Order: sequence, then C-alpha cells, then structure tokens
Amino acid sequence: MPLPRRRSSPAGTRPQIVALLRAINVGGRVVTMDELRRLFVKLGFAGVETFIASGNVVFESRATAGGALEKTIETGLQKALGYEVKTFVRSGTEMAAIAAFTPFTPARWEAGATRVVGFLAGPLSKDARAALMKLRGATDDFQVNGREIYWVSTLKQSESKISNVLLERTLKVSTTFRGINTIHRLTAKYAFTP
Repeated sequence: MPLPRRRSSPAGTRPQIVALLRAINVGGRVVTMDELRRLFVKLGFAGVETFIASGNVVFESRATAGGALEKTIETGLQKALGYEVKTFVRSGTEMAAIAAFTPFTPARWEAGATRVVGFLAGPLSKDARAALMKLRGATDDFQVNGREIYWVSTLKQSESKISNVLLERTLKVSTTFRGINTIHRLTAKYAFTP
C-alpha cells in the first residue's frame, strides 16, 4: 500500500530540508519513491515527500545541522538498502539561493546544453578549485559558490569529455549532480526563498 503523501506542517513548526541522494535509481539500484519515503519516516523525519525519482527528498526536522543529518540518513539507508547512499543536505533557504545564483552571464547560462549544479560534501580546497578551473575549455566552464559547483557546456552532458566521475576524481570530494531545471522546479514547488 503506497505511503500517503503528507503535506508540510504549518510554517515555522520545523524547517524544511532537502536531502540529495547519490546512487538512487542508477546502476541497477532501484528504490521506489514509496519505499524511500517509508525509510525517511522510519528515521524519524516528518512531512516526507520525494521529488522526481532521482533521490531528492524533502522533509522536516527539528535538527538543522547538515553534517549530523547526512550521517543519520546515510547510516539508516545503508542499513536498510545494503549499500552506501552518499547524502547531501541543504535547507530550503540554501536551495533557493542555489537556484537564484547566476554563475555566468545570463546569455551563456541560458544557452548551455548542459546546466548542472554539483553539490559538494564540503567546500573545495584551494588546490581542488585550481584543478577544476584547469578543466575549463571552449565547451565547458565552471564556477564555484560555497559548497556548489556550477557547470555549463555547449554540449549535452553525454557528449562532453567532462563527466561526473572525472569531476569527483578531480575535486577529491564527494559530489552529486542535479540539473538546474530540477533545482528550479523543486524550489518553486516548495516555495523556498533565500
């Protein structure tokens, strides 16, 4: 029986948090959104909803420390699913700021065939930032803002020589990627504001 989709508590009760999960519904590791919601409820979170089937979970929590929430979710999901699910937590306010940030000129950003945001486990070191900038070229460009990298390319992501795996290897920090359109849709749906 599907888990009912619960609406959020009244404003101000608990902050809304977004968990961006890596390795959900890729590489043969399939988890239904009903099951994912059940797992988050079992972890003690309220107002749990999923947003598209790629590992985006919106929930409410009295705890707001991102690192502690990430650890709780990662431990719970590994126990339930039998494999690591790297988790990146952002508040609704942070998601709105990420969506609103303009990393490139509007013309360049809007013209990109690839427009993605990489959510990082932590801020980039000076060396990692320098290594990322060495990947810039005629087709691909990057900007860093806080714990996110913005990637624009004149090519589709599948056509670019740059890949998520290459970026993570270059940055030496765990990362998960989302298209900017997904971020805009999620931010609009939950009325997140910076």
